[in-house]
Amino acid sequence: MIKLKGITWNHTRGLLPMVATSQRFTELHPEVEISWEKRSLQEFADASIEDLAKRFDLLVIDHPWTGFGAQTKAILPLSDYLSNEYIKDQEINTVGKSYGSYVFHDKLWALPIDAATPVASARLDILEKNNLEVPKTYEDLLALAKKGLVAFAGIPVDVLMSFYMFCCSLGEAPFLSEEKVISETTGIKALQMFRELAQLIDSANFNRNPIQVYEAMVNSNEIAYCPFAYGYSNYSRIGYSQNLLHFYDLVKLNDNPMISSLGGTGLAVSSFSEHIETAIKYAEFTCSSQVQQNIYTDNGGQPGHLQAWKSDRINAVTHNYFKNTLPALERAFLRPRYYGHMYFQDHAGDVVRNYLMNGGDELKVLEEMNSLYSESLKIQTV
Repeated sequence: MIKLKGITWNHTRGLLPMVATSQRFTELHPEVEISWEKRSLQEFADASIEDLAKRFDLLVIDHPWTGFGAQTKAILPLSDYLSNEYIKDQEINTVGKSYGSYVFHDKLWALPIDAATPVASARLDILEKNNLEVPKTYEDLLALAKKGLVAFAGIPVDVLMSFYMFCCSLGEAPFLSEEKVISETTGIKALQMFRELAQLIDSANFNRNPIQVYEAMVNSNEIAYCPFAYGYSNYSRIGYSQNLLHFYDLVKLNDNPMISSLGGTGLAVSSFSEHIETAIKYAEFTCSSQVQQNIYTDNGGQPGHLQAWKSDRINAVTHNYFKNTLPALERAFLRPRYYGHMYFQDHAGDVVRNYLMNGGDELKVLEEMNSLYSESLKIQTV
C-alpha cells in the first residue's frame, strides 16, 4: 500500500475537495491511500513550507511561498514531470495570473488548484430591507459605510493586501523598484483613503480574517456589505449557511474597477516524498479540467481551472459567483515571490493595521515599510 500525506487549510473550501478527490483517486488506484491534515488560515499564510515538506508528500500552498520553495528545493518543479500538453492546458486555462504565480525561474512549482482575490459581497435581504442598493462606486461605498453596514477583513495580512489594492487602483503598482514599496504620493493617498473607510467600520473587524467576516455576515443581520475580502464561493451556495451571500466585482474608483491582490492556492509535491510518481499523478488528476469542474467544485472547492469558472452549471449553483467575480481575478495584482518576501509580508501588515486603527504620520508608515522591504531583499538562502 502506498500511503501519501497531505496538508491543507482549515475550511470547507480547503479540506473537503482534497478529501473527495483523494477518495476518488483511491477508487481508481486501490493501491494508494491519501490522508489530509489541516492547519489554520494564519498558519497557511505563515508556516514555512520547507518544514512542512519534510512531513508531507502533498502541500496546498500560498503562492508567495513559490520563490522560497523553489530556492530551498523543498518542492518539485512540476513542469519537469508533467507532459507539455498538460502544462499548456494549465497555462491556457489560468484564472488571471494564477498559473504564473507558481512559475519561478521558468519552472512551474505548484499547480493552480484554487483561484481567489478580494471581491465584494452583499446580504441582499438587508440592503432591500433598508431600501439600499449594492454600491457601484467608492463614493457609494463610503455612504453605505456611514450607515454602519460595512465590514472588511482587518487582520494584518489582509489589510496589507488591501493597501496594495488601493495603490494599484490609484494607478501605481507596489514594488516597482528595490528602493521603496511605493512612491510617497501614491502611498500617502492610499493610506489616507483606507483610513477614512476604516474609521467607519466596527473595530471588531480588525480581528477578523475573510472567513470570520463572512461568518459574521451570514450569522447576524448587522453587516450588509463587504467591499473587499478574499472570495469564498461556499457562502453563495444555498444551504451552506443560515443566510446567503451574493458576490460581485469591486466598486469603481475614478471610473475604473478597483484592482485587488491575487490569492488562491497551489498544489505542490514535496521533494522529500518517497512516492513522488504517485503524488504527481494525484496532483495531475486533481487539477485536470474534468475533476476541477466536477468532483473538486461539487465538494466545496473554488477551482483554479478557467473552464470551471465559466461553467453554467457551477454558476447556477453559486448564484453566478464565478462569472460575477472573474473580471476581478483577471486584473488582480501579483505580489512578489522572491525568497525573502515572506519576511516583509509577515511584518508590514502590522504597520498598516496600526495606522488604520490609531492614525499617525503616513510618511513614517511608508518609511517603516521601506525598511522592512530593504531587510527582506537582503535575506538569502542558507
